Amino acid sequence: MNSTTQNYFNNLQAEDKDLQYEAFNQIINATNKQVDWAYEVWEQLIADLKDSNNHTRSRAAQFLCNLAKSDPEKRMMKDFSAVWEVSFDKKFVTARHTLQSIWKIGLAGEEQKNMVLNQFVDRYINCLPEKNYTLIRFDIIQGLRNLYDAMKNEAIKEIALELIGKEEDPKYKKKFSSVWKEK
Repeated sequence: MNSTTQNYFNNLQAEDKDLQYEAFNQIINATNKQVDWAYEVWEQLIADLKDSNNHTRSRAAQFLCNLAKSDPEKRMMKDFSAVWEVSFDKKFVTARHTLQSIWKIGLAGEEQKNMVLNQFVDRYINCLPEKNYTLIRFDIIQGLRNLYDAMKNEAIKEIALELIGKEEDPKYKKKFSSVWKEK
């Protein structure tokens, strides 16, 4: 890892919130493509998923989702449950940021894609008892759209449309369907 990237990771702990935000954005931008330093931070990020600070948990989950494409050892296959757990965080904003990033894990390969799809389907079907379940469902539908747009895999679209078809409330069915309108 170069010193600039290391400084961004260090700045995540800075007192200055603007410096933290800049560091977060730089790391997200860097990890939007494959990087060769994923394993230099991987274990720390896994540990950070359980940090007492919800911002730390959120950042760690988002970074790991982005780093999945830089994971030739497929560590995400065993660590996914720890990332997924953050999508149930007691701080809804943390849970939501995580859920909105999870689709990126599906870009790492066929196994990872199938794992993400299975979790999305299960969560969509079973999230009714959760607070804010309509937002959770929306984020899942949006995540499926993002994955579809990146992969152009028709099976992903079919899954999303099938899930939308299960929505009983016409208001939410319309909202979820809007994600799949042709752009």
